[in-house]
Amino acid sequence: MKFDFAGVLFDMDGVVIDNNAFHRAAWKQVALELWGLVLSEHDLDSKVDGGRNPEIFERLRGRIPTPSEAQHLHDRKEQIYRELAAGKLTALEGLQRYLDWLEGRGIPFALVTSADTVNVEFGFGQIGLGQRFMQRILGHDVQNGKPHPEPYQKGAALLNLEPKNCLVHEDALAGVQSGVAAGCTVCGISTSQSDAALLEAGATFVVRDFEQWLEWLAK
Repeated sequence: MKFDFAGVLFDMDGVVIDNNAFHRAAWKQVALELWGLVLSEHDLDSKVDGGRNPEIFERLRGRIPTPSEAQHLHDRKEQIYRELAAGKLTALEGLQRYLDWLEGRGIPFALVTSADTVNVEFGFGQIGLGQRFMQRILGHDVQNGKPHPEPYQKGAALLNLEPKNCLVHEDALAGVQSGVAAGCTVCGISTSQSDAALLEAGATFVVRDFEQWLEWLAK
């Protein structure tokens, strides 16, 4: 398969780091603790995955949170996530080989995530790859979170590229939609969604991990 992209943009949760199970468990716990809500897998798929915490609050509660509500939700949910995930995180299969492949061809890449600095540093501290992702767009760097195109527009600009020349790796439907809306080509990673759902959201390719993606690139 011919690789026609000048740069690559990576989501973090479920793409760089294999951690979706811990985020989903944390959301179930915090929704029950704070609001008495029992979240279904459908709720997690449609309202939680890929968003920033204040936006998820609005989807789940039907209103915009006050600043204090948003901060309390954020602090508690991420505390639960880090407690659940500590010592258990790994990079997605094939990631390091893929980064080597990109670097060997002089193709720049950047992180584009809804996560905050604390969770980014926590995650990279667990898997030991922080030095490979020095170019980053985090949740606080944008006014509009995914599925808005702004995160991936800014990611492309960080690499001094047009979005149309960038490939995005995403696992969440909101993230796929964000990449497509920005004008990027999206390769879905099926760690949290089905192949069909990722393709319906706009992904051009879908793979289970970067080992499979490298196999495709070698064809």
